[in-house]
Amino acid sequence: MSDVHNEHESPIKTPKQLVIAVVGFFVIVIFGIVLLVQFVTTNKLTGAGSNSQEPEEIASRIAPVADQGYTLKDASGPKVLQSGEAIYNVTCVACHGTGAAGAPKFGDAGQWGARISQGYDTVLKHAIEGLRAMPAKGGNPDLDDVEVARAVVYMANKSGASFKEPAVPAPAAAAPAAEEKK
Repeated sequence: MSDVHNEHESPIKTPKQLVIAVVGFFVIVIFGIVLLVQFVTTNKLTGAGSNSQEPEEIASRIAPVADQGYTLKDASGPKVLQSGEAIYNVTCVACHGTGAAGAPKFGDAGQWGARISQGYDTVLKHAIEGLRAMPAKGGNPDLDDVEVARAVVYMANKSGASFKEPAVPAPAAAAPAAEEKK
């Protein structure tokens, strides 16, 4: 008989060599894993130029949203009247900026012409009381009549009118206090 089936011999001939080969394989695999973990954990993994883990950045991300961009005002303090431009930018721009619901667009002399020709008092009355689709005071009941008047003057003057800025009335509480001192 021929020994053809024994032509392929393994370098491992004894059980001792087999144990050494298996242990050596596991040592090499474990050594590779240790090197890979070492490589991954030694460098910061944040993006280039990122400071996302700085204490200031973390504090800004977890800060309450209500603290950003809001100014608290004292409800019991005296009311500070806003300018016409400020009122326009907060309340009026929603409709007058786009011409929604038939509102005359800001700065469009053609659309404002007929309203301006009615006179300041009529335009102001319509702004304070409301007219057609426009609610009273533009939908902001917290506005003072002087603030509404300032917004009307601002919008109308940007559209070709020459209305005069309204005067601020003297505070009612100051007049009686002044009379008591006499």
